[in-house]
Amino acid sequence: MMRVDLNADLGETVDGMPTADDEAMFAVISSANVACGGHAGDAASMREAVARAARFGVAVGAHPSYADRENFGRICRQPAVAALRTSVAAQLAALVAAGADLRYVKPHGALYHAVRDDAEQARAVVDAVVDLSSRLGRALPVLGLPGVIAEVAASAGLPFVHEAFLDRGYTADGGLVPRGEPGDLIDDPARVAARAVRLVREGEVETVDGDRIAVAAASLCLHGDTPSAVAMARAVRAALDAAGVEVRAPW
Repeated sequence: MMRVDLNADLGETVDGMPTADDEAMFAVISSANVACGGHAGDAASMREAVARAARFGVAVGAHPSYADRENFGRICRQPAVAALRTSVAAQLAALVAAGADLRYVKPHGALYHAVRDDAEQARAVVDAVVDLSSRLGRALPVLGLPGVIAEVAASAGLPFVHEAFLDRGYTADGGLVPRGEPGDLIDDPARVAARAVRLVREGEVETVDGDRIAVAAASLCLHGDTPSAVAMARAVRAALDAAGVEVRAPW
């Protein structure tokens, strides 16, 4: 049977207010990327996410970011490497302290994109993950798009798991269309569901220009704060089930 992971960015509360319908999203996904204080989230939201994950049988991943709540972690930064490592390490520790049985780490927003090309920032993130892995006694996988981060993780002995995005536009080079540009977001449940099945069956995705590119991914991502997120998640899960694809966390 074909299988794939379905992940979503959740626990992203801002000033105590949720940005997504976490209860509905947890019901259909297999892995949750939980905000741990950098761009969103706090101790209470982390504990709530951990409890939901246990109730729905969902794997918990950490979703660290630049310490930039004002911009939801979506503005590129150039922090000192040591400071970035310390910040990411603190975010991971906060989620563990909230009771998480942490299974993987996925950077958020601008940091997610920066570590694809910036070796220093990639090493800062990986070093923080390595430190926590050592304390946990197991190597935590890193989830993301191919790039420098994959190489740095592998060199440090961490598994790297490739993902694909269901609700974001793709460029010809396999990157994502920057937010705010035409074609950046997709919020049509039927289109997103068809994309999910194609990614699993054919290993390809349509770009914003209408071309098709090869994308190998063990995990498919939806953003909890995307318009129609719940409808899209339910449509994706239904389409994968109908196609005989098992939705299961790989961690």
